[in-house]
Amino acid sequence: MPTEEHVEIVSATRLGPDDFNADAPLGQSLGRLHFDRRLKARIFLNNTLGLPLVYNQRIQSPSGPDVTVFIHDDVWIEDPFFVDRIVEGLDHFDIVGVAGNQRRAPHQPSWHMREDRSLDRDNLSGSVSHGRPFGAIRHFGPSGIECELLDGVLLAARRTRLWKAGVRFDPAFTFDFYDMDFCRTARAHGLRLGTWPIAISHRSAGNFASKEWEAARLRYFDKWKN
Repeated sequence: MPTEEHVEIVSATRLGPDDFNADAPLGQSLGRLHFDRRLKARIFLNNTLGLPLVYNQRIQSPSGPDVTVFIHDDVWIEDPFFVDRIVEGLDHFDIVGVAGNQRRAPHQPSWHMREDRSLDRDNLSGSVSHGRPFGAIRHFGPSGIECELLDGVLLAARRTRLWKAGVRFDPAFTFDFYDMDFCRTARAHGLRLGTWPIAISHRSAGNFASKEWEAARLRYFDKWKN
C-alpha cells in the first residue's frame, strides 16, 4: 500500500532558484515529481556552507516531515515511486542509501574501495547510474542488504531517530568523507544502515585526486585512527 507519510528532500546548491530549477538534475527531478504531494523539498540555494552544516540544520529543526532524504543537487531521481521506496527502506533500516559496503576495512579511502583503492567487489551492495539521466547502471550487488558504509549521494533517515541517538554530521568534513564519518558515527550509536532499490542517476562519478579530497582523507584517518 502507498504510504501516507510525507518525505522531505534536503539539498544544497551553489545555484540560484532559476538555474537550479532549469539546470540542476535535482531541480529537474523535483519538477518531474511535482505530482506527488507527499514529497517536500528544502533546498539551500546560493549555498556556500559545507554539507554537514546544512544537513544538521534540518536534523535539529522542530518543523518539517520526519522522513528526510539528504541528497546531492546533481542527482536525477528517476523512480516515480520515490516516496514509497524511501519509507519502505526506513521500515527495515535506520539509515538508507542506494549503495554501500557490508564491511569496513582499516584505512579504506572510500565506501566502495579496499585499502589499496581497488574495488571491494565481494562486499558491495546496491546500484547507481552515472553521467546522464537513465545512464549506464553501475550494479554493485543486491539491495536490501545491511551495510557498514553508505554512499553519501543519497542518505535517508527519520530525523527523530537521529536526534534521539545523538547522531549528526561532522562539520569538519565539508564535502568529502562526510558520508563515511556519518555512517561510522551512526554505527557507533547502534543504528542500522542498509541499501534499498531506488532508481537515481548521479552526474558525477566522484573525484579522488583533488587536494580537498586528500586533506579530508587525512582528517578522517586522524579522527578514526583505523
